[in-house]
Amino acid sequence: MEDKGDYELYSPNPQVRGMTTLDRTAFRKTISVPVLQVKNEKVNKLVKSLNHRMIQRSGLRRMLEDLSDKGKKLVLLDPHQISTENSFDESDHTVLKQLEISPHVSKYDLELTYENFKTEEILQAVLPEGQCVTSAFSRVGHIAHMNLKDHQLPYKALIGQVIIDKNPGIKSVVNKTKIIDSTYRYFKMEVLAGVDDMTTKVKENNVSYEFDFSKVYWNPRLSTEHERIVGLLKPGDILFDVFAGVGPFAIPAAKKNCTVFANDLNPESYKWLLHNCKLNKVDKNIQVFNMDGRDFLLGTVKEVLTKHLAHLSEKEKALHIVMNLPALAVEFLDTLKQLLTEAPGSSAILPTVHCYSFSKDDDPAADVRRRVEAFLETSLEGCCSVHLVRNVAPHKEMMCLSFQVPANVLYKNYANQEQADEPLPKRPRVLEDSCAEKNRN
Repeated sequence: MEDKGDYELYSPNPQVRGMTTLDRTAFRKTISVPVLQVKNEKVNKLVKSLNHRMIQRSGLRRMLEDLSDKGKKLVLLDPHQISTENSFDESDHTVLKQLEISPHVSKYDLELTYENFKTEEILQAVLPEGQCVTSAFSRVGHIAHMNLKDHQLPYKALIGQVIIDKNPGIKSVVNKTKIIDSTYRYFKMEVLAGVDDMTTKVKENNVSYEFDFSKVYWNPRLSTEHERIVGLLKPGDILFDVFAGVGPFAIPAAKKNCTVFANDLNPESYKWLLHNCKLNKVDKNIQVFNMDGRDFLLGTVKEVLTKHLAHLSEKEKALHIVMNLPALAVEFLDTLKQLLTEAPGSSAILPTVHCYSFSKDDDPAADVRRRVEAFLETSLEGCCSVHLVRNVAPHKEMMCLSFQVPANVLYKNYANQEQADEPLPKRPRVLEDSCAEKNRN
């Protein structure tokens, strides 16, 4: 009821309904609020004692000059709590009596302007009654990124300007269109308001990135996931980032003194990945590639694993392969089947894969695991873990399945090694605990 009363009191002038071109002057509205007349020298003491009774509206001054008496001020009270002097409780009256302030409540006509209304209030007043109002956005540097519904599109220019007005630092507002670049999988952008400048700078987990937001993929909602994966790495580990984008996994890993091989098919992502490596002074720890993910796995990853895998156990390094392309990454997993020819000795470390996927299944964890196992043609029972990254949309989850690549999948001649009854290669550090737990059960 308080929220409803708040909306009715502070809603803009109803004449703005249906407005498509922003007219700030049309939002003016006068409301009647209760006030106390208080001598100037007693205002501060009253505010300390009756702060909870004062108007609780952000952006509104709580004290005004009393034009009828220069020696007094008008203290604005909360209209939801106070209407007459009988609205004060006993403790309030005690305070007023001690300060020798009259409990008489007057009414004051307070003019509200566009600047006094919140984004949601403005949009709710403008859009057709009963329709969903969207004021949420993702902030990417100076850019506000929105996903408007179809019914909101006639008001898109107004919505964009309101977002700029109400959010300091936002200079551009863009809307994601339904057109997806078929090759590089990023959404086309439409500028709703502000400057048409999509080159921006952001900071995530103490790492700086620069890029053209209209030509690469960046999602600030994945910050926690980037941090989680990098947290699994230790200095000296090797990371293969198959779909690296502008570097949110690769660059923090390199700053952690890991050896990183980062790839992206999009030439723009590749350009900004190189730029960000230099920006963060980690270009010596990262080798950057611009090729299809499948070619990267069958080429660079295979070559590095063949060269180093047998010797990694001596320094207890771990190998990680990140595949963050949730719409398609699972389909690349078949490249791992018999990727290497000869299995090394029993002390070798198997690589850990972190594969991302979307799921609309009632049991998304089981769904992702089933699909991964289908592409690998093997069971991951006991040696994998599934992490819920985020809810993308109703009944659509983004999941990350982490698993060690089974030796019988990775090596062509592993069948012969099994016949020789040789011990299995080591499990990677990240999955040792989960596998041990499964074996105990």
